[in-house]
This record gives sequence, structure tokens and C-alpha cells, in this order.
Amino acid sequence: MSADSETHGVRVHLDRLLVERGMTLTELAERVGVTVVNLSVLKNGRARAIRFSTLTRLCEVLDCQPGDLLSNGRGDEDQSRNNLLN
Repeated sequence: MSADSETHGVRVHLDRLLVERGMTLTELAERVGVTVVNLSVLKNGRARAIRFSTLTRLCEVLDCQPGDLLSNGRGDEDQSRNNLLN
């Protein structure tokens, strides 16, 4: 895991959404209007930022909400810890 992903803790769920939609990364890139390389960087959790316009277009094409695409991994870890303590 890179230092950046450890710092921000945001998780990208693009793989799951692509499988659920029966769509390839190449098809998504074409429909969103971004390069496959940029989507790959996002999919693999190496992106440092995302434009709201790109996020909006991803959500339109994937028929989802931003929260379906992104989550705060730290919140997931905190919830897991809380479940163990209770």
C-alpha cells in the first residue's frame, strides 16, 4: 500500500461496479471520456484526486451514486474494531 493511500484511506469500488454492470474498463473510459490509463489509476487506488466532472460522468454511466464508487476505508476499519469490542 502506498503512503498516499494510507494517508487518505479512500477506497475505490470500480472493479465491483464494472462486474455488476457487465462493462469493461475500456468501454467505461470511452463512455466517460477519459483515458483507460487514468481510469486504471483510479481503479487501483493510486489516484490522488478526481475531478467532480469526472466523478459525475462516472456516476451517470454506471448509474450509481458517489458513495457507491468511493468509501472511506478508515471508517470501515473503525467499524470493524467497534464490532470486535462489542
